[in-house]
Amino acid sequence: MNLSNLKPAAGSTHNSKRIGRGQGSGKGGTSTKGHKGQKSRAGYSQKIGFEGGQMPLQRRLPKFGFNNINRKEYRGINLDTIQTLIDTKNLSGDITREVLIEHGLLAKNELVKILGRGELKSGVNISADKFTKSAADLIEKAGGKAVTL
Repeated sequence: MNLSNLKPAAGSTHNSKRIGRGQGSGKGGTSTKGHKGQKSRAGYSQKIGFEGGQMPLQRRLPKFGFNNINRKEYRGINLDTIQTLIDTKNLSGDITREVLIEHGLLAKNELVKILGRGELKSGVNISADKFTKSAADLIEKAGGKAVTL
């Protein structure tokens, strides 16, 4: 086998239909577009959500809800995730934002909230933007300190 005798598998290709090449082709005249109307014209493209001039659904439905522009989004990190990080990376001492960023649990500009799922075996000091009540209790029970930034 070489480049000169390669060909596609049998039945995988077929001739494309040649549109607008006369009546004898079977696809002449209207070129498979039917008679008259907007869709038969050259340059036709329909806007997304266009319903033929009827008021579109996204304009018929009422607006609702409220977006607070001052909302703060926190990345939640559970205690069991921190414990596996301590176990696998042999961390000791303080766990700060920089440590979490370095190990890929947090992006540079994200705010972090420590959540209380799982348990903490090692007494480490954890610095974060927020703590749930259960997380702060579990950290102090393990002998560490929850430091709010």
